[in-house]
Amino acid sequence: MIVQALHEIQHRRGYLPEPELRALSEKANVPLHRLNEVASFFPHFRKNPPPAVNVHVCRDMACHLAGAPQCQRALDALASEIGPKRVHVSGVSCLGQCDAPVAVLINDHVYRGGTQEEIAYLVRQCASGEHLPLQTASCQPLPWKIDAYKGQPHYDVVRKFVDAWKADKDSDVKAKRKRVGEWIISAIKAADLRGMGGAGFRTHMKWAGVRDEPEATKYVVCNGDECEPGTFKDRELLRRTPWLLVEGMVTAGLVTGAERGWIYIRHEYHQEIEVMNEAIRQAQADGVCGQSILGSDLSFPLEVFVSPGGYICGEESALLEAMEDKRAEPRNKPPFPVQEGLYGKPTVVNNVETLSWVPSIVLNGGEWYKNLGVRGATGSRFVSISGDVKKPGVYEVPLGQTVRELIIDTAGGMRDGVKLKAIAPSGPSGGFLPAVINLSQVPKPFIDALVKRNAIKPDAKTVDILDVPLDFDTMIPFPDFMLGAAFVVYGDQANMVEQALNCVQFYRNESCGKCVPCRLGSQKLVDMIGEILEGRFNQQLSLVDELADAMLVASICGLGKVAPNPIRTIIKYFRPELEECLQRVTQ
Repeated sequence: MIVQALHEIQHRRGYLPEPELRALSEKANVPLHRLNEVASFFPHFRKNPPPAVNVHVCRDMACHLAGAPQCQRALDALASEIGPKRVHVSGVSCLGQCDAPVAVLINDHVYRGGTQEEIAYLVRQCASGEHLPLQTASCQPLPWKIDAYKGQPHYDVVRKFVDAWKADKDSDVKAKRKRVGEWIISAIKAADLRGMGGAGFRTHMKWAGVRDEPEATKYVVCNGDECEPGTFKDRELLRRTPWLLVEGMVTAGLVTGAERGWIYIRHEYHQEIEVMNEAIRQAQADGVCGQSILGSDLSFPLEVFVSPGGYICGEESALLEAMEDKRAEPRNKPPFPVQEGLYGKPTVVNNVETLSWVPSIVLNGGEWYKNLGVRGATGSRFVSISGDVKKPGVYEVPLGQTVRELIIDTAGGMRDGVKLKAIAPSGPSGGFLPAVINLSQVPKPFIDALVKRNAIKPDAKTVDILDVPLDFDTMIPFPDFMLGAAFVVYGDQANMVEQALNCVQFYRNESCGKCVPCRLGSQKLVDMIGEILEGRFNQQLSLVDELADAMLVASICGLGKVAPNPIRTIIKYFRPELEECLQRVTQ
């Protein structure tokens, strides 16, 4: 694979020298322009030698709220002092360390949770030629319900499948596979396990769809490209319970008849990549992964694919394009990956958490998983919570838990005595919701869902956001309330218009540029919000909605469709703050 070869060159040389690219071109029999086409797309690859100290400051959501702009300005001043040829400072999109802001990359290694002074000290050390110690995090398993093995993996699901496979003497492999794997599909269906990457598509339908495709060659791909600002839950699962993902992947491969699988992980997750590779090696040694699984005629090789970077790779078709050594530009759909995925073959694409739930669901039964929910909701999930809370982190919580229980009981409440002003329940994708929502601004099905969950009385005019239950069925009728893995909390000191600008800048920075509505629309949104903040916006706010509608209808992938959500929700729910900015135009 070209991308992995480019990774190897850059790891060895620090950048991509032209002679190395020419040598790779000849060895792989790939035109040089193709290599440059791929290398120029991804932010991780460098065509020129890097400075002695290359510093990237995370600039999104939690880090922005914690003072990333001030930190970057201080480091810029330090770089000028030391010498710009020795130290280069720039911003970078979310590093997946939102629970310990401000996060920085120093020569491609993550350092998190440091003060400005501590970060500056690290930069000075590195500039003087000292070797910086690498930050590592605990790999200790936690008492999560997702881990049926309590830290001691046995791969019982794979073993049971293989035993049943050996016992079944039917020569019709397709019929045999469907029969032997039906109990697994049935358990996942009974659990109503949905995709935990944001879309919420039902897992059993995806697996059964790939299994039933007539094409002989099939694949399984895990999306571990966790780049949504505010999202870092998969980081913990990769590091603390890697065996669950290995078994989930192998199980998907055996059930669908896929011939191999890849775990796609963002390149900044160095420790997680190492842990995952070791888990795969151990699984191969135990005979539950690779060739001739447990002495059978079943095989499923599994490997890690290190992402070359870019938020757009979280979109499943863009991810597949990157794996095919192309620019990670989303495909038009249909066809969907279930029919034509990696290399045009039927492909299961699930995220880390979805696949990691499979072993415990299959071993304990679908009803066990469903009963983990509360208030009529079904199931459990992992949430990344960050921002103005006392205990940011990753938590395994029941679906149906209220915002109050998540913020106060789970995350320890608001930090430093600040009052709750807003939440972003799905990172930047869902925009912002206020502490109190006027029910005249929301659709009736959402109100009905709140009444059904006893969150409000039938005649209520408002709802306290703390009383809203977090589950798919409650959220689906409310387009402004996406239920993702990222949950960012804002205190009353936050300027919400400025926070919206930060989020839209993220989408502008991460647009792949393939389609005009997203490429130009995201920049236009940034310009307009900037003008609003500076008191220079002299147009009608309806122009924002018109642009947002155009992006929603015409953008190829979800990035362009959700990019306007931060400012649209500010216009809808935080109008007084917006009016305060707009009034400066007439003063």
